[in-house]
Amino acid sequence: MSGASSVTENAHRFIVIEGPIGVGKTSLARLLAQSLGGQLVLEQADQNPFLERFYRNPRAAAFQTQLFFLFQRARQLEEVRQQDLFGEVRIADYLLEKDQLFARVTLDDAEYALYERVYERVVVDVPKPDLVVYLQAPVDVLMDRVAKRGIRYEQHIERTYLEKLTQAYARFFHSYDAAPLLIVNSAAIDPVNNDADYRMLLAEISKKRRGRHFFNPGSSLLPPT
Repeated sequence: MSGASSVTENAHRFIVIEGPIGVGKTSLARLLAQSLGGQLVLEQADQNPFLERFYRNPRAAAFQTQLFFLFQRARQLEEVRQQDLFGEVRIADYLLEKDQLFARVTLDDAEYALYERVYERVVVDVPKPDLVVYLQAPVDVLMDRVAKRGIRYEQHIERTYLEKLTQAYARFFHSYDAAPLLIVNSAAIDPVNNDADYRMLLAEISKKRRGRHFFNPGSSLLPPT
């Protein structure tokens, strides 16, 4: 993609891409890193030894899966915090808060109470994003994208699980105000495979922002402000 090949001026030093499984977070983060000359901070889901077990039998492996992700993400963001955030641009494909979001969906009440105690001790002072880009898409689109990208352990993901996740994301970002927020209807555009769409989205991301903004070309899927 030509839009991803040159460094573009950007108003942000730490950008986070978020959204449910299959929405395209990591692919967009990689393109942005190329365009902005930035460093990637990526989830490493394939390193979680419990993940495939979780997708096969969620109740049997939810707690182990979530704790592994919590420790992994907290350690990675602690390393980012210790680096110079006023230097190189960094683009991450997750917020640490998403760990709690997933935990609330996957754990029962007793497990979640224990998880919260661990979370409070593990999470110290994570870096605050300059911009969060929240990618939205309907569950049908997510299911299709998960199937097409063909990651073996993801093929066990059930539709009901994705439905719960998309609802949890919508609730979370409905009241999110910890950083400037750009909400993107990613079902209306294809920034990963369409250069014009990517350039249009890159221009939106590169703007200096405060508060909440919507980028919703040609669709009414996003909620009103």
